[in-house]
Amino acid sequence: MKREIIQTSDGSTTIHLPDWDENYHSKHGAIQEAKHVFIKNGLSLFSDQFISILEIGFGTGLNAFITFLESKKQNLEIDYVGVEAYPISTEEVAAMNYVDELEAPDFISIFKELHFSKWEVKNILAKNFSLTKRKQFFEAIEDVEQFDLIYFDAFGFRVQPELWSTAIFQKMYAALKPNGVLVTYAARGVVKRSMIEVGFTVEKLAGPPGKREMFRATKVN
Repeated sequence: MKREIIQTSDGSTTIHLPDWDENYHSKHGAIQEAKHVFIKNGLSLFSDQFISILEIGFGTGLNAFITFLESKKQNLEIDYVGVEAYPISTEEVAAMNYVDELEAPDFISIFKELHFSKWEVKNILAKNFSLTKRKQFFEAIEDVEQFDLIYFDAFGFRVQPELWSTAIFQKMYAALKPNGVLVTYAARGVVKRSMIEVGFTVEKLAGPPGKREMFRATKVN
């Protein structure tokens, strides 16, 4: 499928899929969306020294990179697992301007390692941050009570409704530890109903720029 690099409203880049008219991140601001959805409404809930995170849709590495930067600021130890069936190319990695836009030149090597480190093994990128990348379809996830937090960043329901099904959210529920949290940019009623059906308690929160609402789902013990 054809992929194009575009600039979003906050100056950060993302990948656009013209055949679907779909983007990897919000056209209203890739970095703004990642910080609002996954950091402000997800990672910030956890003050423990050790946090395990599962990302559904590793994609451009933006969410992982911002999470790494937050781990340095907040002195958090993070074990990060990113699932991606279709990794982006070397050329696309080079076109992402996140290091500059996040003013993080000291960590350009980390951003590169996010993409070029080995798949299917745990990579120690820093003393407080490990990364495991799994080349895997979401339907194949079989983790049980392994994660404190899930970043659910799949392509939208409009283009891939099967990724927002009850069956997928059952896998997400199983993968979370008791009292674990899933955050996503989505706010469709059909998504909320699927989440509730598998046992999640769902909150509707203010969305990132350009989007009115988003969901946070908790596996209440």
